[in-house]
Amino acid sequence: MTDLSNKVAVITGAGQGVGKGIALALAKAGAYVSISGRTLSKVEDTLREIEKSGGQGIALECEVTNLEHIEKCIEVTVEQFNSIDILVNNAQIVPLGKVLDVTDESFNLAWKSGPLATHRFMKLSYPYLKESSGSVVNLGTGAAIRPDPKGFGAYTAVKEAIRALTRAAAVEWGIDGIRVNTIIPLANSPGMEMWEKMVPEEAKAFKETIPLARIGDCEEDIGEAVVALVGPQCKYITGATLTLDGGHAHLR
Repeated sequence: MTDLSNKVAVITGAGQGVGKGIALALAKAGAYVSISGRTLSKVEDTLREIEKSGGQGIALECEVTNLEHIEKCIEVTVEQFNSIDILVNNAQIVPLGKVLDVTDESFNLAWKSGPLATHRFMKLSYPYLKESSGSVVNLGTGAAIRPDPKGFGAYTAVKEAIRALTRAAAVEWGIDGIRVNTIIPLANSPGMEMWEKMVPEEAKAFKETIPLARIGDCEEDIGEAVVALVGPQCKYITGATLTLDGGHAHLR
């Protein structure tokens, strides 16, 4: 198993779902984790799980649309752990709806919480990532590469902006030893569980299109893949998009 002992990882949106799964996996691999989210109580619950398993970290309240919150998150992390080796940009406000239905306010919040927040976290973490030859993992969406993104236009737009930013940073920061990659996860998050309850027949049909015939687990399938991606075994991978979806994205 990948050993991330003494590495410091910053994970946004870690109070639930994929962000929580990534945080748990990184902590179990030995990393100190700085986890943040809009709802502090949820992030604290994640930290308790981490500590129960022998991990260490800090829980921070962070509204990623707020630059001062982002700056404070980085500041407190460095004060506590003296470095940043891994950055995972997971937090994102999701603007679902057809193109004509998505409001300016919804799209703007998606932009601020997605591409802009990702850009801010990356810039503020850069000096520490350069010092440690660190790794950035940004999150994309499989909806952007499906043949029918109906109802996901605004969401795929902001997520593809993040993927473009990832590729640019990979090229620009490679000389500094920093790797920057995108993952596209398909996991059993709270949002996925809610969707399954709302439209069970549609959800059942969707699962049948996944070659591995199941929805991924946030920690075991997504988190552990991130552990490997930021570890030394994958030191020659940068600028890549890794689909963690049981093969679903390739059915297009």
